[in-house]
Amino acid sequence: MSAPPVDIGRVDRVLARHPAGVQGELINVLHDLQAELRYLPRQALERAASHLGVPEAHLFGVATFYEGFHLEPRGEHICTVCMGTACHVRGAPRLVEQAERDLGIRAGQTTPDMRLTLETVNCVGACALGPLVIFDGKYHGNMTPDRLGRLIGKLAKKGSE
Repeated sequence: MSAPPVDIGRVDRVLARHPAGVQGELINVLHDLQAELRYLPRQALERAASHLGVPEAHLFGVATFYEGFHLEPRGEHICTVCMGTACHVRGAPRLVEQAERDLGIRAGQTTPDMRLTLETVNCVGACALGPLVIFDGKYHGNMTPDRLGRLIGKLAKKGSE
C-alpha cells in the first residue's frame, strides 16, 4: 500500500499551534499531527523537526519508541482486538480470525480503501469485559465472532451508501 500524498498545509496548520523552537512541545506536536493525519508521515516529521529545532533522528526516535504513534497510513476506522491473557483464553484469537476473513487483511494491516485498520494489543486492562474489541475508541465487551462480523458489516454498509 502506498502512502497517500501529504497535505503540507495541514501539517503547517498543526505546527502553527505550537511555538517554534520549543523542544518540550515534541510529544504534543506528534499527538496533534497524528490526530490530524491519522499517522505520522515522513514529510510531516521532517517539517516538525525543523519547526521544533530538533534533529530528525531524535524526533523519529521518539515517534518509533511509543506504540501509540504510527508511521504507516491507518484507516478511517480502527478495530483493536485485545489479546491479553483473559481475552485470549475467552476467544480473542477467533475474533482476529473473523475480522481477517471479513476484511481480507491480516492484523496490523489496513484495508486497501483506507476504511479500516485491524490491530491487536497485548492488554488494555479491561479483563472482566473479555474478549474485548475496541472499535473507534468504543469498548465492546464479551465479543463473539458473530457480533464482530455484524460490526464490520455495518461499517461496510455505511461505506457503500
